[in-house]
Amino acid sequence: MSFAAVIDVNFRTLDLNLLRVFDEVMAERSLTRAARNLAITQPAVSNALRRLRGALGDELVRRAGAGVEPTPRALSLWPVVRDALRQLEHSLVPASFEPLHADNSFVLAMADATASEVIPGAVRILEAEAPGISLRVVPLTTRDPRRLLEDEAADVALGYFPAVMTDLTGRAQAGEAMAFESHRLYVGQYVCVMRSGHPLAQGVLSLDAFCQARHLLVSFSGRPWGFVDEALGALGRERRIVLTVNQFFTAGRVVANSDLLTVLPRHFVNTTGMAESLAVRELPLNLPLVHVDALWHRRTHGSPAHAWLRDTLVRAASDAFARSLREYALPYG
Repeated sequence: MSFAAVIDVNFRTLDLNLLRVFDEVMAERSLTRAARNLAITQPAVSNALRRLRGALGDELVRRAGAGVEPTPRALSLWPVVRDALRQLEHSLVPASFEPLHADNSFVLAMADATASEVIPGAVRILEAEAPGISLRVVPLTTRDPRRLLEDEAADVALGYFPAVMTDLTGRAQAGEAMAFESHRLYVGQYVCVMRSGHPLAQGVLSLDAFCQARHLLVSFSGRPWGFVDEALGALGRERRIVLTVNQFFTAGRVVANSDLLTVLPRHFVNTTGMAESLAVRELPLNLPLVHVDALWHRRTHGSPAHAWLRDTLVRAASDAFARSLREYALPYG
């Protein structure tokens, strides 16, 4: 039975405080104890019941000895009212969260390059502060993870989401309601990577040489086209992509053993374990800095457990954030 089905009144004019009084009276079967629990007077409880009786057209409770006895209508109504009040209370005043004793499991969506930067620090925090909590990292297969978050397939998505952030910024400036929240974790830069003995590994990499080379593209979606190609297209240029993979680590392994070029986050090269086999060159075209953001759905924003998770990710990424401030001379705040 739905809440609407059992309350056949004009909901717009119903004082919801009356339902709190009703719930307490039903639980205690006593006006005196209900008044004490609610920190109001017994006449106030009686007055609330009188108003609710008038709204519902039912007596609700009758005197029975030292207490009260509910009517059949009250008995059918009470479970629905209690459940609705508990849901509302949970949403407005979430339960406390103690990391040391928690056993939550969270799902994070991110690419392997982001995971290499954030997850080691997150594990150290979990071991020290929340040994019962578990994290599950799933591959990020899109530059727009909003559907993933909407469907609750992930609690937080971490990565480079330029189109998403532009859209959310525009909506916020237009005063629209926002379904998603974000936090900037750190800033990175993409570079061209090749094997150390590659013919282009010495000297400055020219745009002509870059375009004429054979390329490997890291593509989460599998499309043979990325933001580097968009930048080249704006210059009237293009490159030849002969292979796409969906992991940065795989790209590093392939280019270390071939003559293909790839584009990787600068910080990721040292985490591959193959840095000595790779050569890094500045890209011969201007690309914006890579803003790595945490993105989550607003429905989890007020949850203490999710707030702790987001704080943990920010703390885990703090080294990368500090490094980005130094390397790119970014203003703090």
